[in-house]
Amino acid sequence: MNNVYGPYSVCNIGVIAWLYAIGSIIGLIRNTHFVQALSEYRFSRIVKQISDPFFIICGFGDTGSLLARGLSDHHLIGVVIDRDPERIKALSLRDYNIKMPGLCGDSSAPKHLVDAGIKHQQCKAVIALTGDEEVNLKITVMARFMNPDVHIICRSTSPKHEEHLSPLHNVTIINPFEIFAQLLSMAITAPRLHNLNSWLVRAKGVQLGKPLKAPNDKWILCGYGRMGKWLHQYMKLNDINPLIIDPNMDKAPDDGSFINGYADHGTLKKAGLANTNGIVAGTDSDSDNLNILMSAQVMNPTVFTIVRQNHHENQLAFDAAHADLILQSSLTTARRILKYLISPHIQQLIEYLYEQGEHLTNEISGKLKTIIGNRKPHLWCITLDRAQALAMVDFSEQGQKIILGNLLHHPSDRNEILTCIPLMIFRDGQSSMLPSLDESVCPGDRILFCGTEQSERLLRSTLNNAYALHYLVTGEEQARGYFFRWLENKQKDRQTQPHD
Repeated sequence: MNNVYGPYSVCNIGVIAWLYAIGSIIGLIRNTHFVQALSEYRFSRIVKQISDPFFIICGFGDTGSLLARGLSDHHLIGVVIDRDPERIKALSLRDYNIKMPGLCGDSSAPKHLVDAGIKHQQCKAVIALTGDEEVNLKITVMARFMNPDVHIICRSTSPKHEEHLSPLHNVTIINPFEIFAQLLSMAITAPRLHNLNSWLVRAKGVQLGKPLKAPNDKWILCGYGRMGKWLHQYMKLNDINPLIIDPNMDKAPDDGSFINGYADHGTLKKAGLANTNGIVAGTDSDSDNLNILMSAQVMNPTVFTIVRQNHHENQLAFDAAHADLILQSSLTTARRILKYLISPHIQQLIEYLYEQGEHLTNEISGKLKTIIGNRKPHLWCITLDRAQALAMVDFSEQGQKIILGNLLHHPSDRNEILTCIPLMIFRDGQSSMLPSLDESVCPGDRILFCGTEQSERLLRSTLNNAYALHYLVTGEEQARGYFFRWLENKQKDRQTQPHD
């Protein structure tokens, strides 16, 4: 039977089939569900290949972005999940010191937490930082069920959420308003410790040894919301009874002075701003807070000013306002979380110094100023085990005694001191604050240092180099290589042999 259509028709059918297939492929590539599935697969594969410790950051808003920058500065990996595709795109454009994978998705979904590595052996913490506190609560509960041992950090300002989360194992709740109230209380009662703490977290513009002079009476508190209530509570602990200005009379505390109204020029004048020592602009509106700050600086140029910044994009305006203290919720949260991740016990040291008084703080600040100078402080912990201090463990198992001071010299010149000091030693569940350099160290000890990044590299090198460690402990340079060790042993044998 003859082909009715001819060879050209068959060819046309093939072309049509190819065009249809290509169109289907293009349609598939443009399909949002396919693109999302492909992104999740790539993201999961990258996370599985991570061999170093990492942290899951749920939410890449202002706080998540600042935290990721802090982790990058310490060469630590953050794995990011956020619902906003633009934020994930921005993540890929950041000039981080280390690659940080990101996924666009719901961070409270168990599947996405698994893709982010919540069950990975190198996952050290899950950090819930979304803008919705209910979502943060959900993330915390999901993460705790999926990995009972991983450390979870949750941002929350809700007493109800804190009541739910407090009983959970290994969960840290971060309330930026409570933290700032604690910091203000410290600035009033222990200004040098406040200065040291701000310097350790690298707060902008802080110089070690130059504390703020926060007044201890005559305060005006503008705004009595979540932040205002915490500030009021801590001020009362320091016998300060501030005058509160707020338009909602229902918020008025049982004790203390209260003016029902907005903190405009007339209200501030009525409140006696001209004779006030300190004022807090703590509303949830950045424009209102800047207006309050401007009025305060005009009416009383010497007043101590604290202003709340709600949005990171207004940073330039707040910098230009020159307030004495700025509460940026996202920055306060990121700094406290980074402190937990980098040096989890540093807050314990701060509390210890607070109990001991300003004289000990002055002593420590003076040592740090002398050793580090104007360089940025660097905190790190070292565990004296085979993973981080192989040479030291071997040396100790041979019966050799090592004191802390031996480790704080340059590995190639024991007359040169490293630019760092030990702050704490943890041993057998006990902590030793500000240890003496004459104290012996043992395998299993965990030591917190403050110094420079170069001093950390040199110290880690010493702890893992048998020759350098032997030199620092004994003052003798050990022969290297088989031949030179054989020659050295022969010389020792000859010296020990009896002479005729």
